[in-house]
Amino acid sequence: MATKSNAEIIKDGLWLNNPALVQVLGLCPLLAVTSTVVNAIGLGLATLLVLMGSNLAVSLIRNYVGDSVRLPAFVMIIASFVTCAELLMQAFTYELYQILGIFIPLIVTNCAILGRADAFASKNPPLPALLDGAMMGLGFFSVLVVLGGLRELVGQGTLFTDMELLLGPMAADWGIRPLENYPDVLFMILPPGAFVGLGLLIALKNGIDNRLKAHRAARTKDTVVTGSKRVRVTGNVS
Repeated sequence: MATKSNAEIIKDGLWLNNPALVQVLGLCPLLAVTSTVVNAIGLGLATLLVLMGSNLAVSLIRNYVGDSVRLPAFVMIIASFVTCAELLMQAFTYELYQILGIFIPLIVTNCAILGRADAFASKNPPLPALLDGAMMGLGFFSVLVVLGGLRELVGQGTLFTDMELLLGPMAADWGIRPLENYPDVLFMILPPGAFVGLGLLIALKNGIDNRLKAHRAARTKDTVVTGSKRVRVTGNVS
């Protein structure tokens, strides 16, 4: 299998094959914890760590694991990295870990992580696999943060509240309230608001892709070939 270039891996993870907006994987934690930015960042960082670690480990053992035990081995590797992420959050961000609850252990079942391990990491060298994990993780992380920001802003009229749960006392005053006396929109904080917010993000991405595609098509159509035409001079002339 030919290895993709670094540029292709980056574009795939961040945009063209984004796990949340294109593959539509990992929706359970994506929709459940994105009521605030700090929750989204916490889950996004944990997922990024697991994706990078599991991709690298799977790539390193790809030539030593048979097909009969491949998927169980991948799941064990992912579970190990999820346990590491869970222990780190318990040690350094315990209150945030309690808020995220079951969705940290459930990273083990995230189809985006197992899918990258099987589809890419098991067929490519370590460095491209690590880069793929980083880019897929950043793509998922960015959607989490944008959706969390959208729901927090529309639902509560705030941004970056409770950041001290992740970054400690220095971030206690990072919360901002753009509008005073903002009436909370409960709909956006509840699960239906998560579906609506994600649908809007997917529609926005599709709209941007369609515009870019139409722009490229228009440029191709408007291109005029200049210069002299080639004249055939061979053959019989009557």
